[in-house]
Amino acid sequence: MKRILSCMRRAMQEYAMIEKNELLAVGLSGGKDSVMLLYALHLLQYFYPVPYRLHALCIDMGFSGSNYEEIKVFCAKLHIPLTIIHTDIGQIVFDIRKEKNPCSLCSNLKRGALHNAALKLGCHKIAFGHHANDAIETLLLSMLYEAKISTFKPVTFLDRKQITLIRPMIYVWEKEIIYQANKLALPILPKTCPADGHTKRDEIKQLIRTMKKTVPDCEEKLLKAIQNKDHLQLWFHLPHNDKDCRGT
Repeated sequence: MKRILSCMRRAMQEYAMIEKNELLAVGLSGGKDSVMLLYALHLLQYFYPVPYRLHALCIDMGFSGSNYEEIKVFCAKLHIPLTIIHTDIGQIVFDIRKEKNPCSLCSNLKRGALHNAALKLGCHKIAFGHHANDAIETLLLSMLYEAKISTFKPVTFLDRKQITLIRPMIYVWEKEIIYQANKLALPILPKTCPADGHTKRDEIKQLIRTMKKTVPDCEEKLLKAIQNKDHLQLWFHLPHNDKDCRGT
């Protein structure tokens, strides 16, 4: 757990994620990443040099079988306020829209609900549980499916809503989260999304596993590449140099 806290503290300080005494909303889905994020932020409150407050926000997607009692008990033990926002996002995405690739729409709707809930609390900063593996998976997703070299930023300011999104776990690896979550017996909710295990991100995870057979430290190298802005070498052609490459 010390390494997770150390990595989070490093990210929070390097990117100036938190201001003194501010209220920080934490997106709490009940998955291992968000539960670990909330628990770690709670522990960091005891020694992080900048004081802050926490409020957990949980978006109920409306999937059958969802039960948040363990999450309620967990937050109560940590003395962290919890707000559960009940929605019909699951029904909209899977029953009404019948999306073949539901992740994008689902993510947008969930994000919007989370932003609105935070603003109602007077909170303008939200912490998400994205970790190092998420960063490199997002990079590969963007490159292979959108022809873009892009991933999420540690800190993102949304001008239209005046909300800042932070990701304190960007230096934490998923395997560390899994190990500590099991060791601490954190209350991880079962996955209820019908698309779980059948997404483009799952395909990228498999691709990375294949890459590691040849390049065992490919994940570490990809994470460093994301940060290595001083050695970014891409092609930037001038607007008037668009002659057909065949010379005709």
